[in-house]
Parts: sequence; structure tokens; C-alpha cells
Amino acid sequence: MNAQPRRLIYLHGFRSSPQSFKAQWLSQRMAQLGLGDRWLCPNLPMSPAKAIRLIRETIDPQPEDCLVGSSLGGYYATFMAEYTGCQAVLLNPVVHAERDLATQVGEHSPYHEPQARPERFHLEYIDELRALSIGSISFPERYFLIAATGDEVLDWREMVAHYRGAKQWVLNGSDHGLSDFAQYGDEVLAFSRWL
Repeated sequence: MNAQPRRLIYLHGFRSSPQSFKAQWLSQRMAQLGLGDRWLCPNLPMSPAKAIRLIRETIDPQPEDCLVGSSLGGYYATFMAEYTGCQAVLLNPVVHAERDLATQVGEHSPYHEPQARPERFHLEYIDELRALSIGSISFPERYFLIAATGDEVLDWREMVAHYRGAKQWVLNGSDHGLSDFAQYGDEVLAFSRWL
């Protein structure tokens, strides 16, 4: 049986999509490197349980793959990295999703498609998030955290503490969306052994 080629799998955050700046930048960079066929970025459903099911059943990450997760996608990437043994790059990841998203119950439009029909984030999704919680990471060397002190949504200090022992870049300033991602996107690819 032939081994599947390793892939870079991007998991977007809450209310985000494959149209996010970071996802688009990585997609274009992988294409420039002639690796466009190794790039995956699924459009994740609002339900955490359905999002993880889609990742497991449709993408099926393998130990040789690398996940890149932004915000809530970082929470999912951590769960999947622990589950599969693959690498994970975490971009301002949610650490306590059940706490931080408890305030988001209700209707939401996607950031990148403001004309799209709003989706509902249901109260039961908090329990789905709780079921994915990872108390502490095993094998910190598989992780690379990029955390911004200027994150206006999440506390970078919680990220640093949760991913203790992992490779960490703490950016002075920046923002939750890492609008300056192009400056260090190649570091993400270097960690995941594409450069």
C-alpha cells in the first residue's frame, strides 16, 4: 500500500472560512512552491462535533501531516494533533473554548461573506467544545505557537502557559487575526518542513 503524501491542513476559526487572509496566503505560497496539491482547507461547520467529524472522516489527518489552526481552529488542531500524532501550528489559538465561546450563542454571519445567511451557534455546542478539551499537550515538540500580545479577543498568556515546552513566538503587538501574517508565514512552512 502506498503512503499518502504529507499535507498542510488549515483549520479556520469561529465565523471565519477558507477565504481568510491567512488561509489565502498559505494557499498561494504552497502553490508558488509547486505544492498546491498538498494544501487542504475545509469549510468547517458551526457545530464543533460536526467540524471534528468532517476533519476525521473527510480529511483523515495522518502523523506525517501538519495542521495549522487559527483561533478556534487552533483548538481543533490541538485535539486532532493529540488524536493523530501530527504536527500543529497554532495561530492565536483558543485555549478555553467552552468558556470563551459561551458568549457567542446566537446568530452569526461569516466574516468573509457578510451577505451569507447567518448561522446559529447553539447552546449545546458548548458541551461539544468541552468534549474536545485537551488538559495538557503531550510531545510539545510537535507544536509551534504564534501568539500576539495585541490579541484583542484572547489572552496570549493563557496560550503560552497551555503550550509550555512547545516552540513559541510571542509577537509584540499584532492582533487576533494576525493581519501581519505575511511577515512570518514562511516560518510556519519551515516548521512543517515545507521550506
